[in-house]
Amino acid sequence: MAYVADIQERRTSADVVFDYLYEQISSLELMPGTKISEAEIASKFGVSRQPVRDAFSRLDNLDLLLIRPQKATVVKKFSLTSIATARFARLAIELEVMHRAVDAWDGMLLAEFEASLDAQGQAVASRDVEGFHALDYDFHRLLCRAAKCEFAFELISENKAQVDRLCVLSLTGADSMGVLVEDHKAMLAHLKARDTAALCAATRLHLSRLDSTVETIYKDHASYFSD
Repeated sequence: MAYVADIQERRTSADVVFDYLYEQISSLELMPGTKISEAEIASKFGVSRQPVRDAFSRLDNLDLLLIRPQKATVVKKFSLTSIATARFARLAIELEVMHRAVDAWDGMLLAEFEASLDAQGQAVASRDVEGFHALDYDFHRLLCRAAKCEFAFELISENKAQVDRLCVLSLTGADSMGVLVEDHKAMLAHLKARDTAALCAATRLHLSRLDSTVETIYKDHASYFSD
């Protein structure tokens, strides 16, 4: 049964293929170095090869696929250089978001923030890594909404794509996820208090959590890295 039958209005088959492959890659269902067949993906979705090529191109632009003419397309390996670049850009963007969020804070999104934190706590309790990953994503989207600059989340997402797969490897236990939930609680508390300095400091700490695990991941999974 072709998946394109489920495509919603204004969503192209390339969008569907992209979303599917992005999720497979970011969740490590497709590991770094895995070969991907354009023909097989086209057959799976019941589409021509052109939408698959378009999806591949978008994933290549996100540095998630390595497209080699006349050779197999593969899931790109982690790059320490790319990760460092993405982390730098993301931190700069999120710090600006925090400044704007404090200036714009009116409490209107408080219930949504609290619901998000409750859901995150449930994900930790059930050791639902995939669910927590999605909730973490949504929490940062909420911060952009609070700052009244939702467009910033698109930029954050582009840079987040570089580290999403590493997050899966680092979020292996309830303790790791629990630390991030506590970070989120602190960030919300500082936002409510309209304490810009404290919120920015908490954001720096939160985004640095992955840094301390990169070396360990590199040692345990060196074959997943290109540099």
